[in-house]
Amino acid sequence: MVLTDEQKAAVAEWVGEGDGLSDIQKRLSDEFDLSMTYMDVRFLIIDLDLTLKEDEPPAPEPEPEPIPEAEPVAAPEPAPGPAPGPTLEAAAAAADAEAPAAGGSISVEVDRVVKPGAVVSGSVTFSDGQQATWVLDQLGRLALDAGDKDYRPSEQDISDFQVALRDALQKQGF
Repeated sequence: MVLTDEQKAAVAEWVGEGDGLSDIQKRLSDEFDLSMTYMDVRFLIIDLDLTLKEDEPPAPEPEPEPIPEAEPVAAPEPAPGPAPGPTLEAAAAAADAEAPAAGGSISVEVDRVVKPGAVVSGSVTFSDGQQATWVLDQLGRLALDAGDKDYRPSEQDISDFQVALRDALQKQGF
């Protein structure tokens, strides 16, 4: 489509005013009775060597001033609380080192319906009769919840649990 010099000047003026492609397309239709597609208007702008305001790159943001280094502060002492249980790796290493009979006095069950946020979940009954639920998440972290926040299974129970859990998961195909 060929535009007259007057139409080209009008398009250049509209671009200078900050109109976008759709605005120019509408104005060409309204003021000059020219029907152009959005892409045709884009090519027209390129052919006229015009730059739309929206196409101009934003001004670079000034770089933030460096933060002066602060003197190191000693970490506060952790509040006394119940001792954390053994980690999954430590318990697994202890279980492999001692190699107790699989599932001795520990009973491990795997849930048919996995709890939300878990890869696999289930329940365990420890040698003292205490029951707990367990969850293994996508990062391989094992969570154990006995319902009683003060309950801590013995180290032997943890070792037996690790072995029984490994065996139960292998039977399930994990």
